[in-house]
Amino acid sequence: MTTVDLNSDLGEGFGAWALGDDEAMLEVVSSANVACGFHAGDPATIRRTVRLAATRGVTVGAHVGYRDLVGFGRRAMDVPSVELQADVVYQVGALQALAAAEGTRVTYVKPHGALYNTAAVDERVAADVAAAVAAADPSLVLLGLPGTPALAAAEAAGLRTAVEAFADRAYTPAGTLVPRGEPGAVLHDPDVVARRMLRLVTEGVVEAVDGTDVAVRADSVCVHGDSPGAVAMARRVREVLDAGGVRLAPFAPAAAGR
Repeated sequence: MTTVDLNSDLGEGFGAWALGDDEAMLEVVSSANVACGFHAGDPATIRRTVRLAATRGVTVGAHVGYRDLVGFGRRAMDVPSVELQADVVYQVGALQALAAAEGTRVTYVKPHGALYNTAAVDERVAADVAAAVAAADPSLVLLGLPGTPALAAAEAAGLRTAVEAFADRAYTPAGTLVPRGEPGAVLHDPDVVARRMLRLVTEGVVEAVDGTDVAVRADSVCVHGDSPGAVAMARRVREVLDAGGVRLAPFAPAAAGR
């Protein structure tokens, strides 16, 4: 049976401001990319999200980002290596402590927003993220886009890696994501998205914006938790995958690793 993970970015509320429906999303996904306080998330919100994930048997990952609460971590930043590495270690450590308090553990890291995008093209930033993760906990898995400096640097640092695809994002003929600022970059129809993901998981291809098929492999599929209708889309993706004989399971279960 074909197996794939379904992940979502969670814990991104802040104080009195809620973002997304974490509780509902955790009934659907198998892995939770939990904000660590730099781009979103306060300690109480983060801990609650981790508690809900642990209760539902959902794997917890550290969603580390630039120190950018105002820009939600989506603004490009030029952070010196010594600061960037310390920031990543700090965020991983904070989430590890909150996870331990709730009887679970962090098993992987997925950079957020601008840090994710920059590490996918910038070898220096990719090396900084990999070095920080390895220093924090070498048993952690780094989740990212295939064929990028981010995963190459992680492997060079001795980390295990996993590749992801994005359910609600359009792809170019080269197999890269269409930039968010371009028309059609974000997909909104749950049925269309679900059919695309079933084909991606079972056939290893997805239809690009020009109508051609492009090869895309994924250990995990991401549905953004802050998108309008995110829970309905995630549910539909899971329904179609289930009906297509695909089993959902975390790519980095808590039982694995150290």
